[in-house]
This record gives sequence, structure tokens and C-alpha cells, in this order.
Amino acid sequence: MKRYFLQYLFFALCSISVFGLQHEVLSQPAWSTISREHKPWSRWWWHGSAVTKEGITAELEAFKRAGLGGLEITPIYGVFGTEDRFVNYLSPQWMDLLVHTLREAERLDLGIDMATGTGWPFGGPWVKESDACKTIEYSVYELYGGESLKDKIRFTQPPYLRIVGNQLYEGSVQDESTRVKLPTATLENLQHPIESNRNLQALAIDQVRFARPLKLVALHAYDEKNTVVDLIKKVGHDGSLQWVAPKGKWKIYAVFEGSHGKLVERAGPGGEGNVIDHFSQEALKNYLAHFDSAMHGHDINSLRAFFNDSYEVDDAKGAADWTPTLFEAFKTKHGYDLRDHLPALFNRDVNVEKNERILCDYRETIAELVLRNFTQQWKTWAHEKKAIVRNQAHGSPANILDLYGVVDIPEIEGTEPLRIKMASSSGNVMGKKLVSSESATWLNEHFESNLSDIKSAIDLFLLNGVNHVFYHGTCYSPQDEPWPGWLFYAAVHLNPRNPLWKDFGTLNSYIARSQSILQSTTADHDVLLYMPIYDRFSVHGPEMIEHFDGLGKQFQNTSFEKCATVMHERGYTFDFISDSQLTNSTVEKGKIKTEGGAIYQTIVVPKCKYIPQKTLIALRTLASKGATVIVADGFPEKVSGYADLVKNQKAFEETKSKMITDAKVFRGDELESMLTKANVKRETMVDDGIRFERKKNSTQQSVYFVVNESEHSFEGWISLNKVATSVLLQDAMTGEWGAGKMKEGKDGAAVFVQLTRGQSIFIMEMENTSAVKEFPYARKHGEAFSIATPWTITFEEGGPSLPTEITTSTLSSWTDFSGDGYKAFSGTVKYVTTFQRPSTIANRWLLDLGVVKESASVVLNGKRVGTRIGPTYQLAIDNSLLADQNTLEVYVSNLMANRIADLDRRGVVWKKFYNVNFPARKEENRVHGLFDASHWKPRTSGMLGPVLLQPLGD
Repeated sequence: MKRYFLQYLFFALCSISVFGLQHEVLSQPAWSTISREHKPWSRWWWHGSAVTKEGITAELEAFKRAGLGGLEITPIYGVFGTEDRFVNYLSPQWMDLLVHTLREAERLDLGIDMATGTGWPFGGPWVKESDACKTIEYSVYELYGGESLKDKIRFTQPPYLRIVGNQLYEGSVQDESTRVKLPTATLENLQHPIESNRNLQALAIDQVRFARPLKLVALHAYDEKNTVVDLIKKVGHDGSLQWVAPKGKWKIYAVFEGSHGKLVERAGPGGEGNVIDHFSQEALKNYLAHFDSAMHGHDINSLRAFFNDSYEVDDAKGAADWTPTLFEAFKTKHGYDLRDHLPALFNRDVNVEKNERILCDYRETIAELVLRNFTQQWKTWAHEKKAIVRNQAHGSPANILDLYGVVDIPEIEGTEPLRIKMASSSGNVMGKKLVSSESATWLNEHFESNLSDIKSAIDLFLLNGVNHVFYHGTCYSPQDEPWPGWLFYAAVHLNPRNPLWKDFGTLNSYIARSQSILQSTTADHDVLLYMPIYDRFSVHGPEMIEHFDGLGKQFQNTSFEKCATVMHERGYTFDFISDSQLTNSTVEKGKIKTEGGAIYQTIVVPKCKYIPQKTLIALRTLASKGATVIVADGFPEKVSGYADLVKNQKAFEETKSKMITDAKVFRGDELESMLTKANVKRETMVDDGIRFERKKNSTQQSVYFVVNESEHSFEGWISLNKVATSVLLQDAMTGEWGAGKMKEGKDGAAVFVQLTRGQSIFIMEMENTSAVKEFPYARKHGEAFSIATPWTITFEEGGPSLPTEITTSTLSSWTDFSGDGYKAFSGTVKYVTTFQRPSTIANRWLLDLGVVKESASVVLNGKRVGTRIGPTYQLAIDNSLLADQNTLEVYVSNLMANRIADLDRRGVVWKKFYNVNFPARKEENRVHGLFDASHWKPRTSGMLGPVLLQPLGD
């Protein structure tokens, strides 16, 4: 921890000179110093933990050369045929491999994180049923006065079994003779408890519930006058109830503790077993004690972080909605006994609003247990080991803003901007230095994603507040494993066996440069948007709890969704904020200051039915101290929860009436007009398809990261609300930088930019750029020169074989060449031609390669010019590099797709993984339940041109 924070202090001090006001320091770009945290990291899957020290070292060295900054170790299921190499998770041998990894990573200046388990979520064979995730089951009985219950108070858990649908025994190839034979799990041949079964790795069970009698945890009777009688002590060992109903009509609610049955998904050897009860402090303590024992005596001090790969207990039948201490925790928090209101809990009370309020209190209790007993306790444990925690909170049955907010590094996954902002918002509000992302997870179908696709996915994260990218991911594979090696079923397959790896470093360099700026700046957002979680806590659904990922369907057609969408689409800067984060905010000079030190101009409260009294008081306090509060689409209607309802509702109405008359509280249905009234301006560049993230440096100067998300190039002026007169432009992809052209725009200062489709650039406010060279804009001067001379095409590296060299005057896909070898080839091809210097006089030239599939590296007269990954392939060339007679070399790498399709057509068995044996994302690529590319036509590959040389003027 100490080393981690000292690194940040050092880079923060460095950033002061880079971003300072004095232009004399601008002899180098902001990314002149790159740390391991600036570089992208990657999840590193260990199949079966079948790794060797030699293999670990070889892969770490390859990762270092490619420009990665670190890895996150996550063991998963094994590879068929390598069982003798499996290493059980946390065994002495596994720990020896981890220590070797840490030492080698330190030697190479690579960081290492590790998942706190194999696969996901937390769990394993040492998690006994008492610590496993649980469910509420209940039965209702009816009696009239004078009657005794004839039925036994019993509940037998219905049996259930779910196994993964793409296992080896379902068919790795069509030929039955070569199909792998593995036993099929059935409830009849499984033993209870589940961890006592052998070969759970091969059985690949996701969830199992055994038919067994469940423990009775509550038995309460209710009459029509709301009389409540606790009957649990009147139940005999045989389940008989020794009670005669008093006068009236009675309903008896029996609550039982069930087993949810969720097992660790994609578990590695030694990690198969029950998922923990995330609500139980004791369950997590026992779970982590296994790590303590395994790690005792091993030097893991250089391990940076422990990782939690999302909640995902919800990815199963039913919800894990119970913990043995729930009734006690509920009473402590809310001051009344939940057992006195079981009909309302189960949505059976005649009073609909009471049903909502009781459910809300129950869900709020669950949320607090996830926060306190799991997230915070896990973080404390990691800190005791001098490590930090990275946490994916999404999917949890809690306000995920709070869960993201308490950890060291909040991490998000997904592709929806408003979902991404859930993690980055908490990072901003709570003052986190890093916000990470599980990035590029299965973008397209297998083997169809190029580096440009991945950059686009990364840019989406950077635009929405992420500054610490993790690829998803790369797999350890033995050095002698036949191509394509070991792969993960949901990934873009970033490994040295992918032809795109050759140019992978260019993407990594771009991300490192970008993150060096994004990590040394803080968000500069204007608006806080309150997340009305208590409305969702109060809505009964198919399960007792809800799992939150972002806005999603839960907030569809709500004021909350409308406000977020309007602000995002219209170019307003904002962050989400939770109730607890809001109540800890203060006012400073008329603006809202959050617990983490972030400053905002206003807060927007969307229309909601329920809100806690404490939250409304906090809003009232902010307004009374001079902050602007915007109430969109109407005031919250009622106080949330059930305890002390009459008193709380009265106080709620009094607080609301004061807010209605407060001059600092703006109300209305037109959000934009209220934002204008609050002096909040939007960034109009979004009207031209340019998205942005606005930040500020240590001297409070503005830094914009902008990306052209439109389908066309953009050249023109964009206005910047937070810039005065001078800016520096920095292109993290090319490394080019210089002073930007400025003028006064209608909404403030405007800067001239040229952005091709998908291109990004940093715009950085400076006090004075008079001594800085102008940014090298591409000013076309005269007609472009066509390089149409014959090309020699040499197949340099790849397979399945190296086809014969070709000379052609017409550029086209190499798969169009005659012969199967060209159609099946995946790898790198060298294009060589010669041309004479054009007669046009120019100081610079723009080399445009035209259409390229998929990445290209250019060498001119023996000097490397640069690499382009798309979607456009243009490189600026200084005139000094041109000779009278020139040799142009272009190295083009394509996708893995054509070679994979060739393997499948030839029936080569490369899909040989336990648990999930490579499913297809698209139905048309599914054969016998597995991915199959044998029907694919060859993907267009190579440089298709036309290749043009455009003269550029000053």
C-alpha cells in the first residue's frame, strides 16, 4: 500500500511540471513518463493452473514487450488431456508458482493482481453448506378459531441441477469416434454435500439443490385484526404444531432456510464448490481464512491487488436472498421485527403500500450486509496483507454506487455509457485515483475483432471515466502447444499466437499515453444525478431481491433514466450519486463538495415515489447553505420504509414544504431549462458526433479527451466551455502534439480540430502557448499522387503454411489469390514497391494506405514510419524521408479467422476445454453446441488500397 501511494505522489508531482502554467516546460508531451499503472493490464487466465515457471517467465516477457503494464491472475477450468499437469488452487505448488510470478513480474516491472478465488463468484470446496449462499422458502397455512393444524410444518427443498451446456462430452467434433467421453451429472449420482463428489472439474455443475428437509427459521400466525403470534416454539421434532387457533381467521407463515445451490462458475481445479453467503461476515471470514493458511510463509508483498469478478450469484435459478442473521440485522437497523410482518414481506398483505415498505426495509438490510459484511470486510483483509482491492460491484443486490465507492479501485464491464458511469461516478465522487474496466469482452464473434474494434471499445471506457484498462483477456498457453493454443470462451484472444499481436503494442502505447493523462487529472463535472434506489427497493418482482447493473430495465421509462439520457446525449457533464454519498456532501462557495473532494454546480433529483427522510434533509441542507438543487418532473412523494411511518411522513412533508419555497430549489419538467437557470452549460461538440470526457489538472486547467464517434471525418471548430484562450493538442496514437488554433466561439473559446472516423485527441488548456510549435494539422496542398507500381507480396509469418510470393499490379485481398494456402492463411504479409519522388514541392506528405485488413506497419527507405490499426490508415511523412527513388514496405496482419476456419474444416481438435468448451456467440456458428467456423468464407485480408501520397502545405 505504501509503495502504491508513493508512486502516485511521484507521478502527481511530475504532472505539475507537464501541465504547469509556464510554457517553458513544454519541451515534451504529457506522457513523457509512463508507469506500469498507465499501461493497459490484462486478465491472465490460467487453464487448470497447468502452468510452469518457464512458461510463466516466457509469457511475462512477451507481455512486457507488447507494452502491457500488469496482469490479473484468474485460474479457470482445465484443458482435456492435461489433467496430470493440473495444480490445485492455493496448494503449496500453486503458491510456489504465484511467488515465482510475483518475482518475475517485479524483475520486468509488471504489476500483478489476483482474483480472490477461481472463476467467479467467491467460493470453493472449503465453503461448507453453513457458509454457502442461501434462499428464503415459505409456506402458508390457514386455520379458523378452535382448529389445530393437521399438516406437518415441513418444507422439502425441490431438487434442481444445472450443468454447463457446452461440455466436452457434448461433442468437440462431429466424429463420434473422437468425441471426448465424460460422465454426465445427475441428481441420482451426486453425493451430498457437493464438495464430497470427485471430478467436479469434469462435471461442470453450475447449480445444484438436493431434495432435503429445510430448517424452520420462523413461524408466525396473523389474524384479520393484525394480531401476531410467534409459534416456532410450539413445533415438535416431527413438525407437528401444538397450537389451537383462537377465535377468528388465521394465516400461519412458516419460513425456511433453503440452499441456493450456486457453485463457482468456470472454477479451476481445487476451486470447485459452493459460492459463499455474501451477507454473512462469518462466511467471508472462514472463506478468507483458507487464503491466510495457504499464503502463510510465502512472500506476496509485491501483489498489488485482490480482485472480485462481480457478484453474479444472480446468474442462477432463484435468488440468494437469505442469511441466518437476517432477522437480527433487520431489527437492529430498522427497530422492528420483520417476523411480525411476513405477509407484507411476501407481498400478501391487503395493504399494497405496506408490502412495498416492508420489502424496501428488507432490501435495504440486504444492501447493508453486502456492503458491511462482504465488501468492506474483504477490503480490510486485503489491506492487512498490504494489498488493495479491485471490485466489480455490478450485479449486487445493493446500491452499487456505495459498493464501488468504498473499494480502492472500482471496476466496470459492459458497453453502455450510462452503465460505465456507475463505477466512474463513484470513483469521482469518492476521490478514487483509478477506475478500471473489464474491456473488450467478446466484442464480436470469436476471431472477428480487430485492433480498431478494441480501440473503439477502450475509447468508450475512457470517455466515461475509466482510466485503468484491463483487457479480457489473454490465456496462458504452453510454449509447445499447437496453434491456436489455449483460449478462453469469451474474449478477443489477445495472445502472441494472434497475428494482430504484432501490432498490439501500438494500441497499448496509445492507451498508456492516454491513461498517463487521465490518471494525473480529475473529473471536471457539473452535475450530480441522484439515483432513486428506494423506488426499486420497494417494487415486488419475480425474486425477493433485485440485482443492479446500471440503469437497465429496472429504470426504464423513469425520470431517472430520462435525466441521465438527456444529459449524456446533450453534452452535460454529470456523475451519479447515492443516498449515503449525498448525505456526506457539503457546500463550499455555493457549490456541492462530495466526501471525496469533488466539486459540482448542482444536483438533479429525478421524480421518485420513495426517498429516505435523511436524504431529503440532506438536500434541504444543501439548498439552505447556498447550493442549487434541481427537482425534475416533480418532488419525491413519500418517505421510504415502514418504521415510525407516521412520524417520518409528517417530518417528510415539513421538509418538502420548506424546499418548495426555497429559492435555491428549481422545479420543472424541462431539465435543460433548469440546468441553464443553474448556469450549467453543455458541450456542443456532441452535436457533431464528437464525444468527450472533461477533466482538470493539478493547476485547475481543463483537459478534454475527445473522440470522433461519427461515421465521417470531422474538420472544423469545436467550442470548449472550460477553456480561455490557449490549448495544446496531443494525439496519443501518433505521439504528435502542438499548439491548437484558437478563436472566440459563441459558447466560449473554440479550437480547430481534424478528426478522422474513430480518431481521438487530447485538448489541454494552457495559459500561453506562444513558444510552442503549432500542432501539425494536415493541410492538403495539390493533388494526391497514386502509388500504383507493382507490389511484391511475401508471406512472412503465420500459418498453416507460408504461401508462395506473389507480384501484382492490382491490390486485392490475398484470399482472392489462386490456391487454398492463401485462403487459409492468417499472419503477417510484407508488401514492397518502389516509386519515384513526386514533382510536387511539399514539406510533409500524407501516406494513405486505403482499405487495410486489419493492421499495417510502414517502413520507408529502411526507416519505420509508424503503425496504423484503423479504421483509417494514414501516416504523416516528413519530406526528408523521401528520396528520388523510394522503397515502401507495408507489413499487414490479418485476423485469426481464416486459419481457425481451416482447422475446423479439417476436423483438427483444438476445442478441448473443460466446463465451457468454446460456445459460439452467434447461433449460425453453433454446431453440436460449440463454436464452428468450418462454413466461413475467407475473411478479406491484406492491403486493398488505393495507396496515395498526398502533399501537405504549411
